[in-house]
Amino acid sequence: MAKRLNDYSSVSDVLKQFVESNNLQKGIDKIDVRDAWKNLMGNGVNNYTREIMLKGTTLYVELTSAVLREELSYGKEKIVKMINEEMGREVIKEVILR
Repeated sequence: MAKRLNDYSSVSDVLKQFVESNNLQKGIDKIDVRDAWKNLMGNGVNNYTREIMLKGTTLYVELTSAVLREELSYGKEKIVKMINEEMGREVIKEVILR
């Protein structure tokens, strides 16, 4: 049986406790990273993005344009910094463009 925090817990505290107790943070991070990529990169890049996948601390992005992949490869460090700022903590350490 789950333990009760107290009679007056806020919804956010209860949800945080639920996520921690059920080890759901990795799955939530995968979804949040996809959303962050879409918000930060805009429609121009998103039109050429086929797949976004988070494995551990590495973000894999599959692109359909070799030219765009080459352009984005010059700014990998900036992409990591922008996504981590969007997430509010360090989630990714490396970006691999395919």
